[in-house]
Amino acid sequence: MHDSSDTTPTPPASKDAAPTGTQTLLRGLGVVQAVARGARDLKEIAQSIGTTRSTTHRLASCLVEERYLRVLPQVGYVLGPKLIELGFQAREELPLPMLARPFLDELSALTGDTVHLAIREGDDVLYLHKNPGRNGPEMRSRVGHRMPLARTGIGKALLLDSPESEWRRLFEISVPEGGRNPLWPAYQEQTWEQVCARMHDYVEGGYAFDLEDNEPSIRCVAAPIRDASKHIVAGISVAGTVPYMPLEKMTELVPVIKDVAARLSAELGG
Repeated sequence: MHDSSDTTPTPPASKDAAPTGTQTLLRGLGVVQAVARGARDLKEIAQSIGTTRSTTHRLASCLVEERYLRVLPQVGYVLGPKLIELGFQAREELPLPMLARPFLDELSALTGDTVHLAIREGDDVLYLHKNPGRNGPEMRSRVGHRMPLARTGIGKALLLDSPESEWRRLFEISVPEGGRNPLWPAYQEQTWEQVCARMHDYVEGGYAFDLEDNEPSIRCVAAPIRDASKHIVAGISVAGTVPYMPLEKMTELVPVIKDVAARLSAELGG
């Protein structure tokens, strides 16, 4: 429990009394960041940003007045509702495909393979963006195209946080009628037990593979994108035909695509 004298600030100082200038702006942002990291009273905030208690109090009081911070009894300073409003506004003002474009272009230039961005919509993957590859024939995927979640690498990446019961449900509805399909020779070899074991490996590794599960001779490496809530909101993948996507290359691509996914997630607050 923190000292109540630190968690219950005195009435906010007037805006005229607040220090001005670039240094003050940076200190004010430092206060917000200190609270975001867990500082709850003036002493902790002051220690974090290197200011006196009186200066810290003036900064914090102005931020409370403007709703960037709030004070909760027996808790202290926490982030305020204004930051929630601005966070949603920032997310809405920059659509995901536009935000992701530089990262997808980076993957395209690095690999020469087809790069996708997709989200989950119901039981399907919905493709939002595609960079065609330079290696091999053109794939049939396209923006606005849908595919079953359980059969694509990017779909598996979108399911990494889902319970095993959801994996099984999606697996069962994606199995071709009669359990076999000559167009998917690799897919017909999979049992639920095999799929489940692979999914647990993917969860542990933070990535997913498509090993010709959806189309013959097509393989891909995928990773999830997370937002500020840490929830998976999208996925990215690098795909190619078997001659251009041997298992050795897929393994080498795992840290590459995870790094790009992490940096894109950071842009979303993840």
